[in-house]
Amino acid sequence: MSSTLLLVVAVAAVIGLLSVSAFFSSSETAVFSLPREWIERQAETEDRRAGVLKDLHDDSHRLLVTLLVGNNVVNIAISSIVTVVVAGYLPAGPAVVATTVLTSVLVLIFGEIVPKAYGLGNNERWALTVATPISIVERVLSPLITVFDVVTRRMNALIPVDGDIEKPYLD
Repeated sequence: MSSTLLLVVAVAAVIGLLSVSAFFSSSETAVFSLPREWIERQAETEDRRAGVLKDLHDDSHRLLVTLLVGNNVVNIAISSIVTVVVAGYLPAGPAVVATTVLTSVLVLIFGEIVPKAYGLGNNERWALTVATPISIVERVLSPLITVFDVVTRRMNALIPVDGDIEKPYLD
């Protein structure tokens, strides 16, 4: 594969993955910023998305694990792709620095800060929009999500503070 084609494919992949990262980040903020009462009221309507949202929110620990696993897998993939590309142009030391800076800037702006602001500013509409896709992700990644869910619940039980990692979102 030519270096130009590799660069084009890598840039396209990073843009696609940043979009997925933005999805997970905005979803997390939107869903966890909603009052439980609002979600319960919406679930009483005929909007099926609201029922899915309530089901997700009812197990908020598993929901948070799903969103964090999805987002971290995507962000690590972004870092890996950027590393391969940058390492093709720079020696090892500068490549590590350039990759760290470039990936951090890209993920923070396009995968975290802007999407979270969007999710917060459009939380009701966005939470309903993303409920079904999140539910699908949870089912597709279920074996992996279950491992992290069980491990983190057990680890949280050992922590001498409130073990609900999602509690700050729900208060």
